[in-house]
Amino acid sequence: MAVEERGWCITGRVQGVFFRASTQRKARGLGLTGYALNQPDGSVAVAARGENDALDKLAAWLEKGPPGARVEQVTELPPDKRSLPATSFETG
Repeated sequence: MAVEERGWCITGRVQGVFFRASTQRKARGLGLTGYALNQPDGSVAVAARGENDALDKLAAWLEKGPPGARVEQVTELPPDKRSLPATSFETG
């Protein structure tokens, strides 16, 4: 399978509820690299690289997030390839 890259913006109650750390665990478990970053507007930006099936699973997980999160919207966006880590999944 080909390696793909995808990005998402997640809005709702997604900061202060371990959304980034939970996303990191989920992504690593799926064999993905990338990042989850808090944004100044209260959203979380996620970008990931990996197999299409794994990216689909992460996208489905982002719709709910971890316990305590209240996801209102997930918008798929192109990832910022300049800052997409090649060998890890980072949070910041």
